[in-house]
Amino acid sequence: MSRKAKNPKGTTNVLVDLGFEDAEELSVKAMLAMKLNSLIDQRSLSQTEAAAIIGMSQPKVSQVRRYQLQNISLERLMQALVSLDQHVQIVVQPARRSHGAGITVAA
Repeated sequence: MSRKAKNPKGTTNVLVDLGFEDAEELSVKAMLAMKLNSLIDQRSLSQTEAAAIIGMSQPKVSQVRRYQLQNISLERLMQALVSLDQHVQIVVQPARRSHGAGITVAA
């Protein structure tokens, strides 16, 4: 007996595949939070120390550490990275056919 799996074509963004309306924004926030968490780890900062440096409250830093990003803006995440001596660059260019319109973060 053979089974034919009906696998719908997925995208490169699992959040889109799961049907999140704000999938692109969540993906960008997650990438920025990953970089921010990596820098906090590299510097062995406590949440309180990180909060003082990046200008967030300790509970907000805790949210970032747990990737609970719904109440944290993209701008706030970018400013936190700048506070940790990072250069954040936003590039706007016409969409290419192969990639289409969207948002991409390279961290």
